[in-house]
Amino acid sequence: MPKNWAWTGTETGSEKHQGRAIGSCFTPRRGGAKTELFMFYKIDDWDRAYSNASHIHRSDRWPDAWVAPAAKFRQDMTELGRAVLDQPYGSGQRQRFDLFLPEGKPRGLFVFVHGGYWHTLDRSYWSHLAAGPLAHGYAVAMPGYTLCPEVRITDIGREIAQAVDTAAAQVEGPIVLAGHSAGGHLVARVCAQGSTLSEQARSRLSMVIPISGLSDLRPFLRLKMNESLRLDAEEAMRESPALLHPPEGLRMCCWVGASERAEFLRQNLLLASMWAGLGAEVAIWEEPDKHHFDICDALARPEHQIHGLYDQAQPSRDIRTWSNESAA
Repeated sequence: MPKNWAWTGTETGSEKHQGRAIGSCFTPRRGGAKTELFMFYKIDDWDRAYSNASHIHRSDRWPDAWVAPAAKFRQDMTELGRAVLDQPYGSGQRQRFDLFLPEGKPRGLFVFVHGGYWHTLDRSYWSHLAAGPLAHGYAVAMPGYTLCPEVRITDIGREIAQAVDTAAAQVEGPIVLAGHSAGGHLVARVCAQGSTLSEQARSRLSMVIPISGLSDLRPFLRLKMNESLRLDAEEAMRESPALLHPPEGLRMCCWVGASERAEFLRQNLLLASMWAGLGAEVAIWEEPDKHHFDICDALARPEHQIHGLYDQAQPSRDIRTWSNESAA
């Protein structure tokens, strides 16, 4: 568990930054020096608390910055005969997934689920992120899904479970689930209690990696975007992974950029702490100098330490694991 996790001020004026609290309450010490005494965290503007674009310098570069490298990657993989695109896993227009294959027989299946707050974007923006897992011998499936408000978040979770089952039927070996932002919520939800994921696929899960994941949906009841999400209190409780039980034997890395909004740092730690308390083996990683829009870039780099978490041939030494036993 990180020892420097502390909060202060309000979301509108203060944020956790590199382990230091900004805007703390101070108490005077002898000689006129001041020391931090109490630190508080309170959200005054809920929409701003979850607005990533307003928090990132030159955020207007995204999502367009992903379009060209993703399209080139799909073209290159197609020319190599290692891309099977637009495969259906259901009857809906967006119920499709792309499958990228490594050289030789796959060692396992890596599934990446895109974000967009459940109501924007599609899988095509992130194709190039498959390069990292492919270099480690994993086939990579990237599913799309129907967006809110056409469906509810509960329905999207069921679609992702169906997509994983469909891809898993084509690729043998262990399954790694990774997802960014809303996709981080979805991969955690798919492996939690009450999921429609098949037992066969569940038994093959070796690692779950929520990236800047959203583990408690109740704050979204306060956000304007809920006009599209249509969450109510009952669904927010039922679909929040932090409020559910993980499967037996789960290994999970909750990964977030250290420069992200305070709420994403809190949500990241929340899922890790809750599931560690329920028996999961959990790693918590706040990667320095990364924000919400560039945290996923590392997936495209085969040498990045995140790949050592699921690749037993190259175990990562830079990410500490926390579980009930190690915390005791």
